[in-house]
Amino acid sequence: MLALLLALQLPTRWAADVTPQRVHAEYPRPQLVRRAWLNLNGSWDYAVRDSGAPRPRQFDGKILVPFPIQSALSGVQRAVTPTQRLWYRRSFRLPAAPRPRGTRWLLHFGAVDWETTVFVNGRAVGTHRGGYDPFALDITAALHSGDREQELVVRVWDPTDAGDQPRGKQVAKPHSI
Repeated sequence: MLALLLALQLPTRWAADVTPQRVHAEYPRPQLVRRAWLNLNGSWDYAVRDSGAPRPRQFDGKILVPFPIQSALSGVQRAVTPTQRLWYRRSFRLPAAPRPRGTRWLLHFGAVDWETTVFVNGRAVGTHRGGYDPFALDITAALHSGDREQELVVRVWDPTDAGDQPRGKQVAKPHSI
């Protein structure tokens, strides 16, 4: 049974190099290099809750972002149904680089499948729908001033094949070719 489970994970030769401290640390958009930026990939708190449930007070454990919750590299390997929401949470501090007056802080996502609502320090800063495209939100107004810790919470809903959104090959109940 263990051999079967290991075979189903299909690890690549690069998987062994992934750690919570070293997860896709490259600058995401080399054509737009900035002095002050922060990579938020790494260890986050996560929780899976029913769709009508409020923001969790307690989270279920740790997940390695940017990997999907179902993947081995996420450290979770758990399915989320269309009637559930996946919540992510982490704290961060803004980079200490000098910032001119009027600096805006943008939060970039490479892609999130499918509907995403983002909260910074308890304030909703935006919602995005789409599973295959990057998006950015201006979070400047929600940030604490000074060198204070910032809290980022992301709520995700993936209707899989239950809605009319564009989708790839994922289905809730796979069958046939």
